Parts: sequence; C-alpha cells; structure tokens
Amino acid sequence: MASSIIEEDLTIEGDVRSSGGRVDVKGHVVGDVSAETITVQLSGSVDGALSAKQITVEGKHKGSLKCDDLKLASTSHIQADLAAKTLATESGAKVVGKVEITGEQ
Repeated sequence: MASSIIEEDLTIEGDVRSSGGRVDVKGHVVGDVSAETITVQLSGSVDGALSAKQITVEGKHKGSLKCDDLKLASTSHIQADLAAKTLATESGAKVVGKVEITGEQ
C-alpha cells in the first residue's frame, strides 16, 4: 500500500486523494482528504471532509467524516458529523457533532 505523509511543517490548501493508499497527516490540511486509510496524527489537523475505509484521529478534525472503521484517540478533538460502521474511542476523546454508527453490514 502506498503511503503519503504530510509532515508537521507542511500546510496544504486543497484536496488530498490517494486511490488505494494511506495518508498520514502530521501537518495541516485545509480541504478534503480521501484514501484507503487516513491517520490524523497528534500534531495534525484537517479542516474538511475525511473519507476512507479506516480512519484514526489523534489530532484535530473539523468538517465531516465517513468511513467503515473509526478510531478516536484520547487526544482527538472532533467538530464534525461522523458516519461509520464501527467506532472505537479512548477515554478523553472530544466530539462535537452528529454521530451515526451503523454497525457491521
């Protein structure tokens, strides 16, 4: 699986797409991110829509989020409407928005 890393000192204004790959956000993205797997690292933030099969958020996200498997770390700060099949959250995760968990299908 191809991997793309957005480093801590990098800000991207625009959409990020990886067909079948992985995107690790350590910096800041202002735009939508779509990939097979997305990880928003502790130092990372995304202002836009996240769309992937698997998403892990340790940092900040503002916008919307749609995936099959969502993991929220204790350090995550989310201001978004979430739609996922499964959700795992650590104690301390902060979520403001509508949460829709559909279960396995």
